[in-house]
Amino acid sequence: MNKNLIGLTGGIATGKSTVANYLATAYNLPILDADIYARDAVSVGSPLLLQIVDKYGQEIILKNGNLNRTKLGEIIFNLPQERHWVESLIHPYVRFCFDKAIQESSANTLILVIPLLFEANLQSLVNQIWVVSCSEQQQLERLIARNNLTAEQAAARINSQLPIAQKVARADIILDNSSRLELLLQQIDMVVKNLV
Repeated sequence: MNKNLIGLTGGIATGKSTVANYLATAYNLPILDADIYARDAVSVGSPLLLQIVDKYGQEIILKNGNLNRTKLGEIIFNLPQERHWVESLIHPYVRFCFDKAIQESSANTLILVIPLLFEANLQSLVNQIWVVSCSEQQQLERLIARNNLTAEQAAARINSQLPIAQKVARADIILDNSSRLELLLQQIDMVVKNLV
């Protein structure tokens, strides 16, 4: 397998989706997204969702049968041992989905969007790591605005991940998203030119 598998990661609310969307629309690169696989893992009636209900009770389910993400978030972002338990269910499923999608794809270059690339120990899936970064203050402000969270809730989510500085230190490519969007897009253009 001589595919170029790029792991796109960064902290929560640093701009990974912005980068992935641009790579898909401007360069027609296939995007494989861990978040989509993770949502699929706990879809209505899935075995993993049933295990989560067994552990936390029916109040973890919305009336339509979907997982109550807000409720689960309150549990796992305040209790690290609970977060590890949920992740131990979901991460193997996500890994399986990536392996299958990589195998089935005919593309030479694939972008694997994996927010928890290091935390889930999935570096072996990729041969290059791109980290999208911004300041912690920007991350906090963006997350509060995007998800309508309190400062404490946003901080708990940020603190549940490896610090962005540690991700940056392990990156092959760093995309700085602390300024204007066009500057971020210019950086992506430069990096993609060098891929060819």
